[in-house]
Amino acid sequence: MAKEEEVDEIKGKAYDSKLMKRLLGYAKPYKKYIIVGILLNIVVAGLGPVRPYLTKIAVDDSIVNKDYHGLLIIILILFFTLLFQSIIQYALTYYTQLMGQRIIFDLRVKLFEHIQKLSLKYFDKTPIGKIVTRVTNDVEALNELFSSGIVTVFSDVFTIIWIFGFMFFMSWELALITLSVLPILFYATFLFRKKVRDAYRKERKQLSKLNSYMQEHITGMNIVQIFNKEKDEFKKFLNINNDYKTAIIKSIYYYAVFYPTVEILSSISVALIIWYGGGSVIQNTMTIGILFAFIQYTEMFFRPIRDLSEKYNIMQTAMAASERIFEVLDDQTIIANPVNPKIINKFKGEVEFKNVTFAYNNDEYILKNVSFRIEPGETVAIVGATGAGKTSIISLLTRFYDIENGEILIDGINIKELSKHELRKKISVVLQDVNLFSGDIKSNIGLNSEEISDEKIEEAARIVGANKFIEKFPTRYNQEVKEKGSTLSVGQKQLISFARALAFDPQILILDEATSSVDTETEILIKEAIEKLLVGRTSIVIAHRLSTIQNADKIIVMHKGEIREIGSHQNLLSQKGIYYKLYQLQYKEQELKHFS
Repeated sequence: MAKEEEVDEIKGKAYDSKLMKRLLGYAKPYKKYIIVGILLNIVVAGLGPVRPYLTKIAVDDSIVNKDYHGLLIIILILFFTLLFQSIIQYALTYYTQLMGQRIIFDLRVKLFEHIQKLSLKYFDKTPIGKIVTRVTNDVEALNELFSSGIVTVFSDVFTIIWIFGFMFFMSWELALITLSVLPILFYATFLFRKKVRDAYRKERKQLSKLNSYMQEHITGMNIVQIFNKEKDEFKKFLNINNDYKTAIIKSIYYYAVFYPTVEILSSISVALIIWYGGGSVIQNTMTIGILFAFIQYTEMFFRPIRDLSEKYNIMQTAMAASERIFEVLDDQTIIANPVNPKIINKFKGEVEFKNVTFAYNNDEYILKNVSFRIEPGETVAIVGATGAGKTSIISLLTRFYDIENGEILIDGINIKELSKHELRKKISVVLQDVNLFSGDIKSNIGLNSEEISDEKIEEAARIVGANKFIEKFPTRYNQEVKEKGSTLSVGQKQLISFARALAFDPQILILDEATSSVDTETEILIKEAIEKLLVGRTSIVIAHRLSTIQNADKIIVMHKGEIREIGSHQNLLSQKGIYYKLYQLQYKEQELKHFS
């Protein structure tokens, strides 16, 4: 986290042309919306400054001359100008917001699609809270840029241009007086932008830290509660939350100083206009209508300047957000598919590891020169102490990671030459920690696959014995499943995962500690289901309970990333090696009772 915070601190330019060009690429499909938006902005910007000029005409031509008919005409023109401006403003708001939402939709889809392509190595090193922040907060920050920044900034710019035009047309002397406060305003704006930029970086850093902390501790709430760490974790949360609040307040402080400063400068400008223009009116060198119009123009002039400062903040927010988003999109921690993938016409299920060496981090090797062969339809068990490399073998076979040295073959073809989709389509994995999604039981078994019918889902559940508890629910397979399957027992979740694996009808079945978290009764039920599942399938079983693997065709004993023993249950016992010691540890007490 410290490294991430340091990166957040030093990154983030006020304006990055490369990032902006890349962002605008997402707006390219909607250039018609942009063109329409710009045209509407020019119209809206022009209609605003018309009103003070109409006021000038009303005062000088109608009020002074007591021309009620002319005044009524000016009022009607003013009314229809406001009405037309409101209609144009409605269309402008609708089109810009619509464009922004469509662009954000496209970007969010692309981001999520890319995240799905990333290998597990990326998720090993990246906090989930950080990823969630990128897809939600950072993408939403870009929404303001596209809906309120890129197009509407033209409104502010053209409003200033129109105001300048009207002011110099009526009185260049008063126009110069109005502009006399601009040097101070420019300096104040420059200082404000610098301070806000720094404050915003700290704010984003603290938000990312807060999201990561929340995600991590809500996920691990059972650990927090079982060890009575609520007060300690609450104190940590208070500190992180307070740092985030402080960063936001700092940003608010600069806004609270800047906006009154603009108002003061606006008031000074108005005062100068009244002083100079009032004297000119007294001397009959200027009409009172021009004076009224300039007071209105001055107030209108400073409003878009304030808006432009806000647009700058939106741009700064977008630059920081886009930098983080593109950091994810540019991450190439991806297991690449071959350009011309090979196809296994008749899948047999033969698996072979040839001198496989693998490390998650640099030279910290988890597997060292591992070689073994699994025949089609054979059931092979892998045992060993924690950290021996058992689960890593499964991760490599499913190509969640790529190996440094050696080969992994299926039916004699290197898995790097196969499409990941086709490879994983042939494999089903049942893990110790079952991951269920919000939805219902049916969607958790079939994963909403169009290829799996309701009948196939129910048949899979029946074979593994899950139907016995599913059919007791009021809505059976439509029973609601909450996040992580919190309303189901560990055994029920495990049976659902077995039904899921079977529903996809795999040629290779992997059971990774699949029965270690269930009770004895459920384990017996699962063992009966496993016997049916293994028929005609190549199966790899990883287990701590040696009772579940005694009938395996072959048992591979792992120790510190190396294969130490291979053989059947009885054969390995006769060798009195590592497997024999594991067996002794698990069954010593039962054997003593048996021989007593």
